[in-house]
Amino acid sequence: MRLNAYHVQALLLALTLAWLLALSLFQPWAALDGRLGDILGRQHVAQRQPPSDIILINIDQASLDDPDMLELAGNWPWPRAIHGELLGWLAQQQPKAIVFDLIFSEPDRFRLESDQFFEQALREYPAYLPLVVTDGIKSRLADLPPIMGARAHSGASAEAGLPLIAPKAVSPDVWRTGLINFLPDPDGIGRRYWLHYPEQGWSLPSLPARVAADLGVLVPEQEALHLHFYGSQFKQISYAPLFLESLKQHPEGLPDLQDKVIIIGSAAPGLHDLRPTPLGPSTPGPFILATALSNLLYADFLRPVSPQFSLWAGVVIALLLALATYRKISPLRQGGWLLGGTLALIAIAYGLLDFNYLWLPYSTLLTLWLFFACCTMGAYVREYAQRERNLKIFGRFLDPRVVASLTDSETLEAARIGGSREISVLFSDIRGFTSLSENTSPEELIALLNRYFDTQVEAIFHEGGTLDKFIGDAIMAFWGAPLATDDHAPQAVRAALEMQRRLLAFQQEPDLRGSDFDIGIGIHTGPAVVGLLGSEKRLDYTAIGDTVNLASRIEGKTRDQPKAPGKEKIRILVSQATRDACELRAPGEFEFDDEGYTHVKGRLEPVYLYEPKRSRS
Repeated sequence: MRLNAYHVQALLLALTLAWLLALSLFQPWAALDGRLGDILGRQHVAQRQPPSDIILINIDQASLDDPDMLELAGNWPWPRAIHGELLGWLAQQQPKAIVFDLIFSEPDRFRLESDQFFEQALREYPAYLPLVVTDGIKSRLADLPPIMGARAHSGASAEAGLPLIAPKAVSPDVWRTGLINFLPDPDGIGRRYWLHYPEQGWSLPSLPARVAADLGVLVPEQEALHLHFYGSQFKQISYAPLFLESLKQHPEGLPDLQDKVIIIGSAAPGLHDLRPTPLGPSTPGPFILATALSNLLYADFLRPVSPQFSLWAGVVIALLLALATYRKISPLRQGGWLLGGTLALIAIAYGLLDFNYLWLPYSTLLTLWLFFACCTMGAYVREYAQRERNLKIFGRFLDPRVVASLTDSETLEAARIGGSREISVLFSDIRGFTSLSENTSPEELIALLNRYFDTQVEAIFHEGGTLDKFIGDAIMAFWGAPLATDDHAPQAVRAALEMQRRLLAFQQEPDLRGSDFDIGIGIHTGPAVVGLLGSEKRLDYTAIGDTVNLASRIEGKTRDQPKAPGKEKIRILVSQATRDACELRAPGEFEFDDEGYTHVKGRLEPVYLYEPKRSRS
């Protein structure tokens, strides 16, 4: 079976629907969705303000460079007793929770008493410490202290283990820990945060999940949550000024920390706690941690919309595009509809962010645009091929200049389909052909007729006529199709007069001198059915109907005109309808001699005929 354009479009549609299904199931373009979603998300979060009850105490560059801090604690890393003292003072302010976003992985062997002071502070004032899954030697999860919150689920392996960076600077009995591992998407951007890190039937809680659960918040059982970032910073306090002021007997200007969640972390560039997120390539780790914790405390995290939503939206739009292409709706209009649909879907995706729903339809939209591009290209190829076929057909009947004018409009296809038109039909026949053929060799006769037809067809084409056919030594032509025009009657009469002029010049050729080679021309104006007729292998663009028959009969009447003394032979006769159309469309251009009524074969009523001439004025 030979594939046609509709088979190709059906195959293309099937491939598109299959790809949309693959996008829903396997998400091969998830990175593209994420990057484009980041652009929209940044616009959305610009208006989002973080909650005021989460405060960051930053070890910033100013804290590291503070002269008083340098004198008291020296260069970084500071003695852990510093953190213990700050923890004790913070606890007195009655915050909801104190969270360290600092790694205490190894004991300070040169300042063990400092570690012990920090450990004692943790016993008196429980705080949360970070835990990191890394590479290296694994710790058996079943052996971890219960305070770390590791949970064994159904079917958990007793030998399951993870390589962990734990706060070994202090005793395990104060390891109230949670994971702070950065969770990048495949493109390296951090858009999610761990809630429960899975390993062989076990799970370790993340630091935000641990704090939220202890504060009575219902933490989702999913492995990770999608972060809903904020466009501005959380309230921040520089570590050094706060710590130094807290040492005074009567501190002044300190913030109100009661019922606040306090996160102590590093923000100095040299401490390298910076991560790529949708907000930028260098988002501080404490800000990411604070965002995750805030999202949990206020149920403000993003909830991904099912990929099936994008699948069905894509399927519906793809089917509509295919239907529009099948119905030959212009690609420009289809593109406008698709653009409007694209903007609508993006607007919906943006609006859903206000309700904490994350919808990423971008790979689906890209697929639809690719499908539209293929449909448009296919439609162009089909149209081009169809136009070439039509031009090849019409090139047999029309002046090449007229054919060229058809290529930039829908007239060509309309002409191909055909229909009823008002046209002017011209028949021309040779007189004296029999006697000429008796005295001329076949080769010479064919050459002579070809030269004659060349001159006559050129006159027809010059006036924009359509050459219908050669019927032996007769010519049939018409005006008004395929290019519709109101001037078809004057054009036909002009062509007839020019054919007569060219005949008179042709009669002067040596081969015709002394012969009675002459022509008769009949023209009638009226309705006719015009279009391509014939079989698939042989089509002709022709006109049929009573108008055609009457034009042929009028041409036959040129043989019957009497040769009155002093009167020129009548070669052209036109009907009343043609004469009236000429007077309406080209008044004064022609003169018409009345030739009276005459009866024609096939008609009961007589036909009034005129002989046209060029106006002398």
